[in-house]
Amino acid sequence: MDTEAHLPERGRADSAERRDEWSRFGASTGRYALLVGVAAAVVALVGAFVAQPFEIPSGSMENTLRAGDRVLVNKLAYRFGGEPARGDIVVFDGKGSFVQHSSGTDFVKRVIGVGGDRVTCCDAQGRITVNGHPLDETYLHPGDTPSRVAFDIEVPKGRLWVMGDHRADSRDSRDHLGDPGGGTVPVDQVIGRAEATIWPLGRRRTLGGGHG
Repeated sequence: MDTEAHLPERGRADSAERRDEWSRFGASTGRYALLVGVAAAVVALVGAFVAQPFEIPSGSMENTLRAGDRVLVNKLAYRFGGEPARGDIVVFDGKGSFVQHSSGTDFVKRVIGVGGDRVTCCDAQGRITVNGHPLDETYLHPGDTPSRVAFDIEVPKGRLWVMGDHRADSRDSRDHLGDPGGGTVPVDQVIGRAEATIWPLGRRRTLGGGHG
């Protein structure tokens, strides 16, 4: 039996309106799902290639960065011909230089010396020197000395000498002098430059280089 044919005119109109509403609802839901999918893809692409939040795992960069801080890492900073500069705070993969295993290998440190630099600790005033010039390390954790470990190294081309700002609580290039690379990190293992602290809200600020 054709039930539609026996409906009153108003009933047929209501039925058609309901079908139209469901059709519009389905189209709207489909568009929403598509937008969500596109947004998720954009976020994934941005995180993979452009910028990514990174949680600070320890106190080795205090007081500049504290454990639990989240920083925004610019992954494009060194992609198009640029290289890390002295004073930059970088996130890098320490596999093969700081660690030999394959998990938990991301580190955040400050660049002290770049390829070709001679980095020495310390001069008569207890300061680290780069190419004979003493560093004014205003970013050091209060009470820390520049280093309790003496070293004199020429950084190979394509590598970096990196140290934490909390020198008394940082395992950095000084601790890997006897490892492959002599404590230096390959530039191509750098994930990106830390640009800003984005969390907690009370610690939001940009991060600049400490010296030239």
